Amino acid sequence: MPSSRSARNYSAAMLACALALLAGCADMGHVQPRAVALNSAELNPGKAIAGAGAPVAWPEERWWEALHDAQLDRLVAAALDDNPSLRATLARVRQAEALAGVARAGTLPRVDAGASADRELYSRHSTVPAPLAGNYAWKNTATLSGSYDLDLWGRNRDALAAALDEVHLAAAESQMARLTLETAVVRSYIQLSLAYALQDSVAQNLAQRQRILEITRRRQAAGLATELEVANIETTLPAGRREQEQIGETIALLRNQLAALIGKGPGDGDAIARPMLTLDAGHGDTVPASLPAELVGRRPDIAAQRWRIEAANARIAGAKAEFYPNINLAAFVGFQSLGFAKFLDSGSAVRGVTPAISLPIFDGGRLRSQLGNQTALYDGAVEQYNASVVQAMSEVANAVVRIDSVKQQDRLAQRALDAARRQQRLAERAYQAGMTDSLNVINAQLTLLNEQQQMAQVASKQLDNFALLMAALGGGIKLDLH
Repeated sequence: MPSSRSARNYSAAMLACALALLAGCADMGHVQPRAVALNSAELNPGKAIAGAGAPVAWPEERWWEALHDAQLDRLVAAALDDNPSLRATLARVRQAEALAGVARAGTLPRVDAGASADRELYSRHSTVPAPLAGNYAWKNTATLSGSYDLDLWGRNRDALAAALDEVHLAAAESQMARLTLETAVVRSYIQLSLAYALQDSVAQNLAQRQRILEITRRRQAAGLATELEVANIETTLPAGRREQEQIGETIALLRNQLAALIGKGPGDGDAIARPMLTLDAGHGDTVPASLPAELVGRRPDIAAQRWRIEAANARIAGAKAEFYPNINLAAFVGFQSLGFAKFLDSGSAVRGVTPAISLPIFDGGRLRSQLGNQTALYDGAVEQYNASVVQAMSEVANAVVRIDSVKQQDRLAQRALDAARRQQRLAERAYQAGMTDSLNVINAQLTLLNEQQQMAQVASKQLDNFALLMAALGGGIKLDLH
């Protein structure tokens, strides 16, 4: 074993060599990121958001409960528990956590143990002396070894930081998948409610036509109406029944769709009853005053893009560390002997220290290209973030515009519906009094049916716009960006 003084001299020599070679590291050039992240607080929210009304709180995490439908609450809960696509995103989170564990291991010392025993015939004409020469003998080894990468330039620490950022990224993407699933269930349920409302309108209109047909037939029997008038009314019935069948198909398809969203078979969709949705007046028709700054922390997709930037930045630092020397320390201790008799004697002990230094000097531009690749990935992540922020603001503004517009549509649709009902009542009275023919009654009924359907569409839009605004604001999900 060398003396402590010689060991110090050896270490000093190694350090001197490292410092001398440092100047010869591969040239990383002037590779730098180009993209700049948007400052969301400086984005102009526009008059749609700025004039949306009194500020309100951010959405609650269970925002769909504002629609007051217990069946919808159960469907969303089932979807969050059993949807395969959502469970797949949770699996990706676990995968990212496992990879982060691998990266963390690179920052810690490593200890290994090994043992071997082999029986070997030694050559008579080699370096092994008698009595082993020309004979079989056991060669036995048992060692305990350890190694540690000093990571002077932070390459392993940067890899760990990037892996941890990937965990946050996967978690944010999983939350975005959750919000997308919640929104899909709610919007499909709203469409199912609309289909039932349209079905009621068509059924009511068909019943009215059938009643008018019976009156017309009685009038024909009394000589007060012609066969043509009867035929005119009979002609409209098949079209109404066809529309009724189409709505029934839509209801069946929406039930199947909801069953798939909750991770069940179509049979579970058959058990979905008619929705009973109600939304309190004024609920969800304004936006929080803290837009757009807090939108960055509330939207899972924006949070995911922020973590993607952080991971890319850590990888740039790791790529730069590749240009500097890599210093590893390794040591081993154990026993080695020929035969078993003295295997554990102190004279069979072996030990050693093996520091190692590797330094890139010329690699044909490989490291610089790797750095350029990581820099380009960073620029791409920044631009994706910028696009997500702009898209988020646009979605909020669009939702507010739709909400304001539907308010006006609702008032106009109600007026038109009232007028159509009055026209239909007057037409029926005039027909029963013999003052007009059946065509006026049919036209009045068709007008009423159209306005009823328009009113149902407007009511459905109000609910759907509420869901869209909740989703645009992040659905009550808040992810920590620090």
